[in-house]
Amino acid sequence: MTSRIKILIGLAALAMTGFGSTFAAEVKPLKVYILAGQSNMQGHAKVETFDYVGDDPATTPLLKEMRGTDGKPRVCQKVWISYLTGSREGNGVGTGKLTVGYGARSNPTEDGGKIGPEFTFGITIEKASDGPILIIKTAWGGKSLHTDFRPPSAGPYEFTEAQLENFKKRGKDIESVKADKVKATGHYYRLMTDHAKKVLADIKRVYPDYDAKQGYELAGFVWFQGWNDMVDRGTYPNRDKPGGYAKYSEWMADFIRDVRKDLGASKMPFVIGVMGVGGVREEPNHFRQAMAAPASMPEFKGNVVAVQTAPYWDKPLAAVERKFGKPKKIAYYLRKGGVPARVLADNYPIAYTMRKNYWDTSVEDRKMSKKEQQAYVKEYRAKVITVAEETMWQRGASNAGYHYLGCAKTMALIGNSFAEALLEMERN
Repeated sequence: MTSRIKILIGLAALAMTGFGSTFAAEVKPLKVYILAGQSNMQGHAKVETFDYVGDDPATTPLLKEMRGTDGKPRVCQKVWISYLTGSREGNGVGTGKLTVGYGARSNPTEDGGKIGPEFTFGITIEKASDGPILIIKTAWGGKSLHTDFRPPSAGPYEFTEAQLENFKKRGKDIESVKADKVKATGHYYRLMTDHAKKVLADIKRVYPDYDAKQGYELAGFVWFQGWNDMVDRGTYPNRDKPGGYAKYSEWMADFIRDVRKDLGASKMPFVIGVMGVGGVREEPNHFRQAMAAPASMPEFKGNVVAVQTAPYWDKPLAAVERKFGKPKKIAYYLRKGGVPARVLADNYPIAYTMRKNYWDTSVEDRKMSKKEQQAYVKEYRAKVITVAEETMWQRGASNAGYHYLGCAKTMALIGNSFAEALLEMERN
């Protein structure tokens, strides 16, 4: 018997002993991933839109991963989650094995019937891992990086002179405004890091089979936020110009450094999910560039990656959404007393009148009853939006554009891409 065979037999025998089991557990620590951000990290894709994922042959395999053999949403047997989020009543925590329902929640502790990126993120990580996985997710709608998630290294928020002047014109008490800003600054950053530390200090509370001897590894962090900063002209007065969002890049870099420092993981892989509402665009997008910029910094080379989410924007659904805006606009003007000729030309080029010379009459004669308005809008809608488009919308969308249309297909692709980015960093 050769020495090599003796060694292999010895290792096999060792694995059957208690010592061997301990050894195996030690080399496979619990992998912990932290997901944080605002409403799109929460996720507003209803479970009812899952079937739409299978309408595209390219994503049919992904739908199979999202469902069990019984056709019901999958329950990940090796992935556990602790989810801190909030509602009008306050913050709360939901825990359990990863499945659907850990998206946006009206009650933080109960299944919300929606998914965010966490669902397929966990599925993808689980497929690539032998051991257990823990996801710590913290997300709240309508939060900014410049204030709510502001990292400690960024220092205090400083109002511009233009902002202060605007407050004065509106009759605001400047000192009160400043005090409120101090109170709000970094509040959600602290909630995020405090929750992560609390979970890590007592993992068995979330993952009952955890053995402290196996330890854990902070295997990655995913950040998916941006809307509130993108639309904030006060904080970014030159946002429509190159470099107008430079401060976001600066604060994002501070955020990465501070998170790593606070959680004791100096090289923790980090993914920046770049806002992609509206899809891929030919013209430069200053905000998207600013979001992605930290990934190009020398200090973050190899351990920070920017993942573009624009390619996952659903163009067919977005086209239908644009059509929905037309009857809404007509309905609005009818309630106000009539539809201006320019709006009519844009929205209803079809020759159609409910009364003789309807569009040429005076404002007084132009008034319709509520019932007449509804009939007019209904008929117009039927001319603009086909039955097939209505069906597609019902199958695929469940929310507004700023929430990626509440499309499970989009959320599934985004979550998968975040996981793949972290796995690629791990492989390298």
